Amino acid sequence: MISVNDLRPGLTIELEGSVWQVIEFLHVKPGKGAAFVRTKLKNLQTGVVLERTFRAGERVEQARVDYRTMQFLYKTDSEYVVMDMESYEQINLSAETLGDATKFLKENMELEVALYHGQPIGVELPTTVELAVVDTDPGLKGDTASGGSKPATLETGAVVQVPLFVNVGDVVRVDTRSGEYLSRA
Repeated sequence: MISVNDLRPGLTIELEGSVWQVIEFLHVKPGKGAAFVRTKLKNLQTGVVLERTFRAGERVEQARVDYRTMQFLYKTDSEYVVMDMESYEQINLSAETLGDATKFLKENMELEVALYHGQPIGVELPTTVELAVVDTDPGLKGDTASGGSKPATLETGAVVQVPLFVNVGDVVRVDTRSGEYLSRA
């Protein structure tokens, strides 16, 4: 058990039978009344973000979440197969566990899998990935980087907005947190 006064961003806690990660916290001491801690928590199993206020000094259970480096191997009908880089054990992950990460998964990509009591509860992708453009409108002569954007379908099926000069076959760098185009690779 830890005090809510000791909460920090990135810390994982157990609350109401689920595992939550602290995104933000603020310790508030009003001029009148008792101090309290205002937090923003993210459920690692469902991805739901919740704002919660605790009384100062209240205690919560700290969750022990292990992060293992794993390699994405392939996708079956409904599951994604990853391999532990240390033990070479293969694990099947559901699309719900992966969440939005499915849009950027490429074979042989390394990712961090969060394990809680040995069960996978979520994944963290690298902050940027390089993916090939498989479908977009053709670029026109004279198009510049600041001239606008157009949708482009990437090799994983994700659709991102790219500058007008990007063509089919180009490899682009995409931010996995926001899904935004960063640059050509």
